[in-house]
Amino acid sequence: MAFKPGFDQSPAFNDAGRNAWGAGAGSKQGGWGQTPQPTAGMTPEQLQYMYDRPSASTVDTDRMSYEDTIVKTLMAFGVLIVGAVAGWNLPPVVWIVGAIVGFVLALVNTFKKKPSAGLVLAYAFFEGLFVGGISSAYNTMWDGIVTQAVFGTLGVFFVTLLLFRSGKVRATPKATRFFLVAIVGYMAFSLVNLVLMWTGVTNTAFGLLGVTVFGIPLGVVIGIFVVVMAAYSLILDFDQIKTGVQRGAPRVYGWTAAFGLIVTLVWLYLEILRILAIIASSSRN
Repeated sequence: MAFKPGFDQSPAFNDAGRNAWGAGAGSKQGGWGQTPQPTAGMTPEQLQYMYDRPSASTVDTDRMSYEDTIVKTLMAFGVLIVGAVAGWNLPPVVWIVGAIVGFVLALVNTFKKKPSAGLVLAYAFFEGLFVGGISSAYNTMWDGIVTQAVFGTLGVFFVTLLLFRSGKVRATPKATRFFLVAIVGYMAFSLVNLVLMWTGVTNTAFGLLGVTVFGIPLGVVIGIFVVVMAAYSLILDFDQIKTGVQRGAPRVYGWTAAFGLIVTLVWLYLEILRILAIIASSSRN
């Protein structure tokens, strides 16, 4: 099952890839994974050497593996952190540019059928500029909030990963359809909220998200719901990686997986950061 646009555009993660690359990297039917057959004219020593050779790895076969995907993801996050450090210490105009360029590169990476390592790393850097800059702004207003958001993000990530590995949580068509509807609804609400803030209809720092309902900020309630959606998005990311490895997708699609994880984790981090800011702002009032 494929959901995220970046994965949907890649044959490695949809039904087209099933016929193109077979059931998985461990397949012994043809290609690099094929068991060598005796060849006429070869000496017994040559045959023995052929059979004694170790099986081809996923690197040899140029197929996607968990290890290689992890390496690519760590590389992308390393670049993201470099960009975040720069954005933290540079003027706001720099991270605003980072947000714009990052958004454009996100669209390019999403709809590009064959991933590009350079484009994914470029996205990570410019997105890092934005994340670092906005984190610095939040931390100026509420000291220590960024550290809390980072640990919160890591907590959600590892809990979700453990649940996925245990088999207790899986991506299902019904849940994914609900996820799609929820995403569209949240985007529409966010757009309305921004318009109300820009036009001065709401005078709170977070617009409608700062409005309280029974003493609880609306932004906290919605934010928790969005965090759950982001956690499900992580489940989709993990599921897509598993699909790519099982189908023996080319190694280059590990960059698609890395891109998807970065998008989800940045989204999760920013939402947790905003929840904490709304709570901190309410406590002052």
